[in-house]
Amino acid sequence: MTLPLSFSPEVAAARRDGKPLVALESTIITHGMPWPQNLETATAVEQAVRAAGAVPATVAVMAGAIHVGLDPERLAALAGAEGVAKLSRADLAVCLARGGTGATTVAATMICAHLAGIAVFATGGIGGVHRGAEASFDISADLHELARTPVTVVSAGAKAILDLPKTLEVLETLGVPVIGYRTDTLPAFWSRDSGLAAPLRMDSPAEIAAAHRMRARLGLAGGQLVANPIPPEAEIPRDRIVPQIEAALADTAGASAKAVTPALLARLHQITEGRSLEANIALVLNNARLAAAIAQALA
Repeated sequence: MTLPLSFSPEVAAARRDGKPLVALESTIITHGMPWPQNLETATAVEQAVRAAGAVPATVAVMAGAIHVGLDPERLAALAGAEGVAKLSRADLAVCLARGGTGATTVAATMICAHLAGIAVFATGGIGGVHRGAEASFDISADLHELARTPVTVVSAGAKAILDLPKTLEVLETLGVPVIGYRTDTLPAFWSRDSGLAAPLRMDSPAEIAAAHRMRARLGLAGGQLVANPIPPEAEIPRDRIVPQIEAALADTAGASAKAVTPALLARLHQITEGRSLEANIALVLNNARLAAAIAQALA
């Protein structure tokens, strides 16, 4: 059966010519940042991938198809759209079957990237175990996707609004390699150091690419999580951001399910007077550059 994949001309040419590709998610555009910073950031991230020697493939669902690569018109339309579905493994097929519009989370982007033959994906931060999950059972599907879909995901760690020790424990239980890039400590999104040790460390894109290939040779399911610290000049130190996260959590206590993370990020943007958004943009660009280098090493 033909897969519902639609490749942009740029991505189609890259596939034909064997050029390195980097998948990019779309929920950061529709649910992670306000207008117009969302479109500006999406465009800048794509340019960062190109400047680093790879081809960007922003993923989104539109009109019953998985679009792998968005032309400028589609990217602008998505950034300005309202009521866009936030898609994960559970609702990706339903949105496609209904001919709807949806932005892909980490989990859904991994699925789509793998279907399109793309091995590397850059994002900001993955989802994980939410605080209070022992009562709410609120655990992101991103963690299980990392355990089953063979894509190397470059992030700045898990989002710092989460329960990071429990997130790391679940990743370990699921057998997901968590690789600190040139660091022995796990980064915490806006901060370079979460206070937790990184289970693994690698210091070059070539090493990470070699590990990706070796997992395939061994027949191991799942991907790799590369934890790439935010650049030093852009970080918000942990002792500063943690109280602000606590305040944001208190202010958004009524949010639930898929609304939790967007609500928290929006409130943090207010509390930090835009500083959290600036850091978010810097870390996404940093991850895009590293992902491009890994994709080149794999190609």
